[in-house]
Amino acid sequence: MKSKVWRQFAVHALAALPLAILAAQWGSLLTGGTDPRSAGLSAEPVDYTINVLGLWALRLLCLSLAITPLRQWTGWRWLAPWRRPLGLWCFAYASLHLSVYFFLDQLAAFDLLWREVSKRPFILFGMATWLLLLPLAVTSTAGWIRRIGARNWQWLHRAVYLAALLAATHFVMRVKGFQIEPWLYAAIIAVLLAARLPVWRRG
Repeated sequence: MKSKVWRQFAVHALAALPLAILAAQWGSLLTGGTDPRSAGLSAEPVDYTINVLGLWALRLLCLSLAITPLRQWTGWRWLAPWRRPLGLWCFAYASLHLSVYFFLDQLAAFDLLWREVSKRPFILFGMATWLLLLPLAVTSTAGWIRRIGARNWQWLHRAVYLAALLAATHFVMRVKGFQIEPWLYAAIIAVLLAARLPVWRRG
């Protein structure tokens, strides 16, 4: 029992660590009035923050998707309880990613947001990803499983696969020119989804 508690604590602590570092960097900037680069936020602190939050949302999404294949290949059943906290932290980072973009980059102005979306369609893929993750986060509790039924809950949460594809597309379209990093994440997501094909065929 103690081992399970410590594992859960470790997952939450590690998932929260990038956010804590980011908060400390902003704290240094706001209280010390230092150059953003000295605080580790680059010359464009808002853009840097948006990128860090989005990248960690994608990383945590990949980790949550990796739980089931790893458990099946290794027989490590203790991995199963990690999927929910990783998924919730993914949603938390995605929500902060979207919030910082809307409130700090777009100044909470819908007209600015609309003009930005019309010029950069990748934003729509990011928003669609968040909208797909929202009901999954809301219904992540055991109470919701009982409320809507295990089978319906399972079908609903398969939307995470589409969310992962949209997130990868968002990242690939986001960068200018060819960069290996977004394609690497796209490949990881493709492998994690392909690993599920034998189970889907049997089901």
